Parts: sequence; structure tokens; C-alpha cells
Amino acid sequence: MSSVASVHGLWTAAAGAPGKIPAPHIEYTQLAPTLIVLGAAVLGIVIEAFVPRRHRYYSQLLLALVALAAGFAAVIGLAAGGFGSSKAHIAAMGALAVDGPALFLQGTILLVSLVAVFTFAERRLDPAAHGNRVDSFAAQPAAVPGGAAEQAAVKAGFTTTEVFPILLFAVGGMLVFPAANDLLTLFIALEVFSLPLYILCALARRQRLLSQEAAVKYFLLGAFSSAFLLFGVALLYGYAGTVTYAGIAEVISDGAKQIDPALAGTMGNDALLLIGAALVLMGLLFKVGAVPFHMWTPDVYQGAPTPVTGFMAAATKVAAFGALLRLLYVVLPGMRWDWQPVMWGVAILTMLGGAIVAITQTDIKRLLAYSSIAHAGFLLAGVLATSEEGISSVLFYLGAYSFVTLGAFAVVTLVRDAGGEATALSKWAGLGRRSPLVAAVFAVFLLAFAGIPLTSGFAGKFAVFKAAAQGGAGWLVVVGVLSSAIAAFFYIRVIVLMFFNEPKADGPTVAVPSPLTTTAIAIGVAVTLVLGLAPQYFLDLAGQAGVFVR
Repeated sequence: MSSVASVHGLWTAAAGAPGKIPAPHIEYTQLAPTLIVLGAAVLGIVIEAFVPRRHRYYSQLLLALVALAAGFAAVIGLAAGGFGSSKAHIAAMGALAVDGPALFLQGTILLVSLVAVFTFAERRLDPAAHGNRVDSFAAQPAAVPGGAAEQAAVKAGFTTTEVFPILLFAVGGMLVFPAANDLLTLFIALEVFSLPLYILCALARRQRLLSQEAAVKYFLLGAFSSAFLLFGVALLYGYAGTVTYAGIAEVISDGAKQIDPALAGTMGNDALLLIGAALVLMGLLFKVGAVPFHMWTPDVYQGAPTPVTGFMAAATKVAAFGALLRLLYVVLPGMRWDWQPVMWGVAILTMLGGAIVAITQTDIKRLLAYSSIAHAGFLLAGVLATSEEGISSVLFYLGAYSFVTLGAFAVVTLVRDAGGEATALSKWAGLGRRSPLVAAVFAVFLLAFAGIPLTSGFAGKFAVFKAAAQGGAGWLVVVGVLSSAIAAFFYIRVIVLMFFNEPKADGPTVAVPSPLTTTAIAIGVAVTLVLGLAPQYFLDLAGQAGVFVR
């Protein structure tokens, strides 16, 4: 009891003494993009609670679009104010970096999310239920699939408008993730954007059980990866006596200048450093979808509602690669010889594994999932360039890839049969004769994935392979080119299937979308062609944003 009393006395004395607990200093203006999005997410929850059901859809849609547009405007304002270059610094008492890569990645995430909201809001693809237009999400997600409660919810015309604030919470976490400047902020941001994604994956209107299975798989494997990352954080703290990126990097390169007596027994222990760094990297490689941490990707991409799959495939990759780049370039440059060989192996396995397994797929969403795994491998080649050119090439590739992915999944939502989306590849036979425009647009996205010249995919692959070759990773480039050739086979196979096969009599129809999905697809095509035909301005922009603040 006396020890408890003495501790309590120390605490109250410290709290009572003036100047002992410094007030936090937060640069609210520089954190505006994240604060706007998270503030709108909270407001969305209030709308769900107090606005009548019939007005919620338009209120939430308007709020989400305004918040994401305002967040992007704030990023542009910060970049124009020099925070991406001369004024780059560490904000929020060391928790977040405001620098070129952070602003570039945040801008990309906000634009991708803005386009994704259009696909979330689409309500013209499914036939009307009981006179009400329906979207891709379950009428009442808590109801048993096929049960009386679900049937009653459909009959009453319920819609799950909560998806908009949930999406905004995910985006808020993604904005913090690549800007995090200490390991605890990194972990919190990971959880803030992962938990909403687990929920969104379970909300499909059609194939409810498949959707719920996907969400459970994603949640369980995501929990494992979070645990690995958190254990790695604990070990790195034991090694360096701090969780800040700069502090850990300083201990790795110079040894601790002032060793904390309480941690003197463990600080500087290389076993803690190597195991801790490996565990943190495992957590990030899971989010990236790199082999052998990719097991969740095909099942989750197939089972989740297609608008969620498109958003997740595009935005999560941008956030995860941003965090991975900052960790390797800011925290662990001093142990490059330790992590480089392992990352080489992961990159080679990811490129070849994604490309080879994709050939065997018979479902279009699973095929795009393995395609995204292969693209993670190509991006890792740029990461392994270990140079400023490597950073800027990865930033450009992420921007280009995210819009191609979003557009491709938006097209997948249009091809439908009586059971909803027709994702079986065999059903896409002859699509080019039934609906030449939709097939042509999808072909543009597939050619961009394959890296064919005059598309953004070619410019992105050329940039990362060039950076990797200049960084001494020539063999990685050879494997990357071979993987691209293998991948080109299954992309072109789909194009041949659409344009050169006879359509089946009972084949799917192509739904006429509202202006929302049409806009999303049009933006995807425009970005794909602009970045392919005139990439230099955007390459220069990524080049200017390619320096991390330390």
C-alpha cells in the first residue's frame, strides 16, 4: 500500500508542479487533409443517427465528396506552400512527417477515394427491388443472409448508407499511414484503416456468405499481421530505447549517444534489431500483398463487393508502399545489407508468383487479384533501387496503377447476369460484339496492366525498372521483364476472349450505369492515356516529391 501511495504522491506532485507536463504542440493547418476527412467521418456517423432514412444517401454522398475534395485541396495548398520541399519537417510532436512523399501519397489516396465514392454510390446496375433502387451493399448487414429480417429490409427499401463514413475512416487511416514518423503512430494508422475495410468486405448485397467469408479471412489474417508488426515494434523499442524513426536510425548508424540506464542491458542488441525489423516488414508486406504474405488477396478480392475491391486494391497499396518506403529509407538505411537480400527474394517471388498463378484463374476478380500481386513485385523492384529515383518511380507507378485498377473494377461491375455480377471468365466470351465500348475500355485497362507502350502502365514499369537497373538491381529487372511477358499472356487472352470468341446465347448483359460509374471509368481511362502519352510532367512531380524528411 505504501508503494502505491508513494507512486500516487509522485504523480500528483508532478501534475501539480507548473511547467512539468508540457502542453502538446499540434500544427493543425499542416494536418488539415487528415483532420478534414476524419471530421467528416464523425459527422457522417451523426447523420446516420439523426437524419431521416430517406435523406441519408444524398447527405452522405455529398459529405464524402466535399470532404475528399477539400482534403485534396488542403494537400495542394500545403505543397504550394513549400511543405513538400523547403519547409518539409516533422509535425505533431514528432508523430507525423509533412514532406514530399507524404503529400504526394496523400493526394493520390484522396483522388482515388474520390473516384471510388462514385462506384460506392452507384444505384442503377441492379434491378429495382420493390420499387426502390439498390446499390452493391446489403440492405441490412446484421441480418442472417436469406432470412426474414433481410427480406423485410429489402422490401422496405433500406440501404446501408453507413458505407460512406466507414470509407472516410479508412481513408483517414490511410492518410496517416505513409506519413507516420514513429512506430506507434504507424500501428494506430494501420488499425484505423484496416478495421473499416474488414467491415466493408462483409457488406455485399449478392453472395452474402462469400462476402462474409472473405471478411473473416481478411480479419483473421490481418490480425496476425498486426500482431507481428506490434511485436516487431516492441523489439525495436527494446533495441533503440525509442519508437521514433530518427531515433532508431541514429542508434543503428551511430550507437546511442545517451543510453537510458533502464534500457542499457538491451540497447544495441543486434538480435532485437534484426528480428524486430523483420516482423515490422512482415506486417507491411502483408498489406502490400507480397508473396508469401499474399494468401488473403484472391479470396478477399473475389468475395468483397466490387466497389470495395476496387477501392481497397488501389488505395491500400498506395498507403502501404508509402509506409514501406519510409521505413526502409528513413529507419533502416543503416542495415541495407541485411534487408536487401531478403527483399530481393520477396520481390522475385512476388513478380513470378503473381504472374504464373494468374494464368490458371477462371474468375475475373481473382485474375485481377493475382495481377495486383505481380504489380506489388514490380513496385518492390523500384523500392530496392535504394535511390531518390527509386522513390520517385514508385510514387509515379502507384499513382498510375491505382487509377487503372479502380477503372478495371468499375467495368467489372457493369457485366451482369441473373445472379448479379458475371465474374466467370467464360461468360465474358464475345463481350466485344455485344458491347464494343465496354470491352474496348476494359482492353485499355488490361493493356495498361500489361505495360504496353502509350499507356500509364508502360511509363510506370519503365520508370521502376530503370531506377532498379541504375541502383545495381539488374537481375531484378530481368526477372521483372520475364514476369511482365508472362502476365501479358493472360491479359491478352482476356482481350482475345472478348473480341474473337462468339458470344454465348445465355451470356451476360452489360448494365447501363448512372453518370457516377461512367465518370469513374472515364477518369480511369483519361489518367491511363495521359500518363502513357505525356508522363514527363508527372514524373517530374514525383521526382520533386522523392525526398524524405529525416
